[in-house]
Amino acid sequence: MKTVAVIGGGPAGLAAAEVMAQAGLAVTVYDAKPSLGRKFLMAGKSGLNLTKATPPDALIAGYAEAGDWLAPMVRAFDNDAIIAWAQGLDQEMFVGTTGRVFPTRMKASPLLRAWLARLDGLGVARRTRWRWQGWGGDGALTFDTPDGPQSVSTDACVLALGGASWARLGSDGAWAEAVQGAGVELAPFAPANAALAMAWSEHMWRHRGQPIKGVAWRSGPYRSRGEGVMSQRGLEGGGIYLVSRGVREGAPLFVDMLPDLSVDDVAARLARPRGKTSFSNHLRKVLKLDPLKIALAQEWGRPWPDDHVATARRLKKLKVAHAGLRPLDEAISTAGGVPAQALTDRLMLRARAGVFCAGEMLDWEAPTGGYLLTACLATGRWAGQGVVDYVSA
Repeated sequence: MKTVAVIGGGPAGLAAAEVMAQAGLAVTVYDAKPSLGRKFLMAGKSGLNLTKATPPDALIAGYAEAGDWLAPMVRAFDNDAIIAWAQGLDQEMFVGTTGRVFPTRMKASPLLRAWLARLDGLGVARRTRWRWQGWGGDGALTFDTPDGPQSVSTDACVLALGGASWARLGSDGAWAEAVQGAGVELAPFAPANAALAMAWSEHMWRHRGQPIKGVAWRSGPYRSRGEGVMSQRGLEGGGIYLVSRGVREGAPLFVDMLPDLSVDDVAARLARPRGKTSFSNHLRKVLKLDPLKIALAQEWGRPWPDDHVATARRLKKLKVAHAGLRPLDEAISTAGGVPAQALTDRLMLRARAGVFCAGEMLDWEAPTGGYLLTACLATGRWAGQGVVDYVSA
């Protein structure tokens, strides 16, 4: 029986392990943490968004420039296949109003338990607290373990070590040194789906934790009508994550406070008699802005021009004053990692035969909303099948 290793016990690694075990290979999953799937479980705390119910072409378009590369992998294990797979683990699924697909129980833990039970039944072994260190002189995999250094020889392996965010959950990017040492040139890590760092003025403090609704965000070519959330240290939420790539690439961030009104409509309302009413109260009365939007407008819009049309234009394209993205380790996901040109079409490293890569350690990025887990599962299964074909040949 051929022996294979999976290094990294997240969704990509477990997906690879499942495919290989079903093909009759002897599979062992190694993870540096005390238990598997820690970031997967964190993703499920606010509702496990497994995939998105959308036509395949639209799903693939979510991966932007990486879409052509990932297309065959995503088509081979698309959203319908993911739903059927989860249902096969006795997880009832539903589609939300925006097309996002969730388990009815919303949590990741029931699905993970059922998945691990299936892998146990297939004979997949687990080694936790085994931190991969690279390759020894004889080509064996080397690990730091509770019992000291260990080396393991296998017929092939899948690296599914995650990106470089949420280090406490296992995705610390520490694998980069070993992979670069094998002759692989990596794309630099960068935050994706990231919050913004903000230095809020004192008058904003009372609004902390409140959602910013009914606005439109824009940075470079990226657009979003999603919500933002004002936090103590920054600006976060789905609406911000969707445009954070533009900020990372150096474009300014703008917010349209009244996306359903034209500049002329806003100017006409601002031109209504104001009397002795303060500017803030005038915004509330004629534009129906809530207190948080008024506070944000004052935070980013002052000093205001005297002309109604100029003021309307500013409210429609208000420049967000921020201090860049929050640190990489806080990002939901990461760009960068192992690029397509370093891999064969089966995700094997060109620089090291028998070593396959999957999941977020590959150089792709996508918005939240089901795209991230879809690609992790799809690339994991693709790499797993690549190993099966490799050891068979």
